[in-house]
Amino acid sequence: MIVDCAIYQDGRRTAGPDDFSQALEKARRSDDAFLWIGLHEPTEREFDLVSQEFGLHPLAVEDALRAHQRPKLEVYDDSLFAVLKPVVYEPENDAVSADELMIFIGDSFVVTVRHGESAPLSDVRSRLEAEPEILAHGPTAVLYAISDAVVDHYIDVAGELQVDLEELETEVFAPTSGPGGSSNTAASIYTFKRQVLEFRRATGPLTAPMTRLAGAGVPFVHTEAQPFFRDVADHLTRVNEQVEGLDRLLSDILSAHLAQMGVRQNDDMRKISAWAAMAAVPTMVAGIYGMNFDHMPELHWAWTYPAVILFMTLAVVGLHRQFKRRGWL
Repeated sequence: MIVDCAIYQDGRRTAGPDDFSQALEKARRSDDAFLWIGLHEPTEREFDLVSQEFGLHPLAVEDALRAHQRPKLEVYDDSLFAVLKPVVYEPENDAVSADELMIFIGDSFVVTVRHGESAPLSDVRSRLEAEPEILAHGPTAVLYAISDAVVDHYIDVAGELQVDLEELETEVFAPTSGPGGSSNTAASIYTFKRQVLEFRRATGPLTAPMTRLAGAGVPFVHTEAQPFFRDVADHLTRVNEQVEGLDRLLSDILSAHLAQMGVRQNDDMRKISAWAAMAAVPTMVAGIYGMNFDHMPELHWAWTYPAVILFMTLAVVGLHRQFKRRGWL
């Protein structure tokens, strides 16, 4: 559905025809005006009307309708097509989810198609309308403002993930509180890695489009905007470095956790072996004297039984002291 449709002239919102085809004609009659149409999850029938009127390329229209696209920048004869993936951090379950935002820029028009709820279009439109000197630069200003808002939010999400990573580190290197602590920690690490991967899918592929916009020769983009897109690209580079750092640290944490589990298992096996060795001595002696033979030494001596008991006790105590000294118990 069409969320908003407005003509902007000299950076200020003006009244225009309700029909967007007539509004586009009005915008094109003036050199300092353009039409901005915002759509939210349009149906194929709804978007056909827009695509035919604005002359959008069929491949870009197909991408805008189906969503599930990687961030990219495509140049067609009559328009420029950009795909961004805004992300949202959900503090309730420490999860990262990504939506999609498509932007068409052409001769005196901007068409934005939003899939999901996290795209910051309403805030961007309100901020631009409050700064007409920026909006006066036309569709290029809209593309820059949206890209800047999306990448700035990446920085916020990266900060939240950094906090979660520090909490996870504390959990990994803390003593295990129960029998299921190790499995729960491993599950938390893998879940976190999936969140970082989801974030990386949004930030990584966007580097090439932002670098291209920061250079020269991109149609429908003013050359004066290159320094601003370069600033967005710099911020995106910082985010990608943070994401790579998070991924590396998660791999290190997982390796440390697995090493800790191996050490704990070795300690448990040493304790079990020590107790088994102490139990083996009286078992062996009792087994020998439990054999049913008539001719065995010391069977009929009065002090044999207490002597054997004393021997087994001394042997077990000696083994216990040895294992205790070696740190096995």
